[in-house]
Amino acid sequence: MVHSIVLDDTEIEVKHYDRKTEEGHQVISIIFDVTSKEYHDITVLLYKGTFDIRVPEEGLDFRGTIINYSTSLDNLYEENQTGEFRVTLQEV
Repeated sequence: MVHSIVLDDTEIEVKHYDRKTEEGHQVISIIFDVTSKEYHDITVLLYKGTFDIRVPEEGLDFRGTIINYSTSLDNLYEENQTGEFRVTLQEV
């Protein structure tokens, strides 16, 4: 099982990971927790939209973009909160 992925230079520990190939392109879906302390840095990263993606445990390395994104909480600026992020990335 994959425990983490790297978007650009940021390692993200994942709770769920799924990979498939669609029309010759890698598509990965991840679920991970973000605390109120991490919220700003993670959202700034995700707003970039396109990343160098590495999945070291699978030897996977590609350029990809977000095709789906959601979170369980709207405002993680409130202290001591944790939200669940769901992100799907597709190889470009």
